[in-house]
Amino acid sequence: MSSASTLETGILRRYADDQLLPLSRLVLETAFQPIVELSTGRAFGYETLMRGHERLGFASPLDLLDTAAGADQLLALEQMLAGRALAKFATLPDFAYNTLFINLDGRLIPQGEQVVDKLVAHLRKAGIPPSSICFELSERLDNTSVPEFAVLIGKMRKAGFKLAIDDFGVGHAEIKLLCDFPVDYLKIDRHFIAGLEESARKRHLVRNIVNIAHVLGIRVIAEGVETEAECLACREFGVDLVQGWFIARPTIFTSELQSAFPHLVDLGRGRRASQSLDEILIRKQIEMLPTVYEHESVDTVFELFRSNPRQSFFPVLNANGEPRGIINEHHLKEYIYRPFGRDLLKNKIYERAISHFVEGAPIVGLDANAERLMNIFANMDGSDCVILTENMRYAGVVSAAALIKVINEKQLKVAQDQNPLTGLPGNRAIRDFMHEVGRNDDQTRFFCYCDFDHFKPFNDHYGFQMGDHAISLFAALMRRYFFSEGDFLGHVGGDDFFIGLSDWTREELNEILERLLSDFHDDVVELYSPEDRAAGIIRGHDRNGRERDFPLLRCSIAVLELPEGLLLDDVNRISTAIAGVKAQAKDCESGLVFRSFQAHSV
Repeated sequence: MSSASTLETGILRRYADDQLLPLSRLVLETAFQPIVELSTGRAFGYETLMRGHERLGFASPLDLLDTAAGADQLLALEQMLAGRALAKFATLPDFAYNTLFINLDGRLIPQGEQVVDKLVAHLRKAGIPPSSICFELSERLDNTSVPEFAVLIGKMRKAGFKLAIDDFGVGHAEIKLLCDFPVDYLKIDRHFIAGLEESARKRHLVRNIVNIAHVLGIRVIAEGVETEAECLACREFGVDLVQGWFIARPTIFTSELQSAFPHLVDLGRGRRASQSLDEILIRKQIEMLPTVYEHESVDTVFELFRSNPRQSFFPVLNANGEPRGIINEHHLKEYIYRPFGRDLLKNKIYERAISHFVEGAPIVGLDANAERLMNIFANMDGSDCVILTENMRYAGVVSAAALIKVINEKQLKVAQDQNPLTGLPGNRAIRDFMHEVGRNDDQTRFFCYCDFDHFKPFNDHYGFQMGDHAISLFAALMRRYFFSEGDFLGHVGGDDFFIGLSDWTREELNEILERLLSDFHDDVVELYSPEDRAAGIIRGHDRNGRERDFPLLRCSIAVLELPEGLLLDDVNRISTAIAGVKAQAKDCESGLVFRSFQAHSV
């Protein structure tokens, strides 16, 4: 910056310190950046961001806020910006179904009561329920050390506002906030999302942060998602919502805001087209319990327990239909069984809203698999249920008993899918394996497609019993060489087989597959007559009915390698890629071909 421009900025700032609020009213604007449901591509809400700070001579919004704090104008500035954001939010056609995320500067916590009261007044005028507003608690400052913090959080919850931890992982006391306060959303900082698909350490951290949050009933937002690979990695690890330039940039124009994002819908089309067996089974076990809203009177809960004497808990929702947790009858027993207990609950001085009794419960989207839900139960001692959501709204609950039914039925379905001749899993299990392993990019993976060459003339000449014998021989050899816990063996059908592997090197796998092919050749030639074996050919008909000579039966194997760090969510892309490799393997003298899958190769 030149000395002239530096001087100009200095003059502007000195002037702005005296007239900061009037100038801010003239030049500052609020921009909205969409926060989007990763599973559907639908807009869930918007974060409001300051724009126009540079016109006041500030390099960033934080610089302006710091100056306002020094000039004792921070409260007035933040209230002015929040009022403008609410006015803009109220103009959106579907604002009642969306959430507006507003940053709360930690320096305003001692004045938090004024912040909340002013905002409630704005909301009342605009007809917006408090449950449509989420305060982001930035971890740039240590909020929990402020004496008034706990009281402010209690006031916000009682009013119906939602709470989010912003910049999770790079600030102060995030774990303490998770432990001690009722948080709705956790926003993972961009530092952990950037290059997520390439960093094993980041993947490990994000996966475990998501698991911890879901066990505590907290939804996870990934900030600063800028690439398709980062977006796919977030979905793989169970992130609920995403925000960043890959989805949409902030805009001051509401006409530019979209309700859905086609590029995210297309990104997930392959996954949704083949609804998983888990989701089908879980949907059958969902229990649609009656719900109560956190703003309703406690009498509503008493009436529910009275009319449902066998039920010990009910889900609690906010005004937007999002689950907040459960209310358990044991929370109310001390009032039910105490003299005048119910009257005490209604006393204006002592009054307790339903939100006072809400207990956290695991909250997960319907697309989670059964094993993940069971793992959540195992990590949440005493949990009555897992609350399921669809499009972030309440979809029902599943109990531990229901999940056991799901897993038992899943095992039965898998058994039914097994090939009766070889006892190996069939196509559904193969696709599920490919889908799961394709998204687990911590290591190199190999998908091996095994196909007999010249099987039809052999089967026609010697009969289907001998053909079945050849198939059984190959299945037995597969089991001999691939027996580790992570090895997956499947029977596509007929003379087609599948081998799925992780944690192998290409050299190790090449050696074992060569042995498998050699042993199969040695065993299968013994099934021919001495004359055919000596001739090395048999006479038969091809698929067009033409009679000709065929070589003896052999197997060819096409191997598709998914390198470490490559996250692939679309099984159809894998199938397309393998088709060309299978043709090469059949034409190859050895019958064995390796090919590395590249994201841009299909």
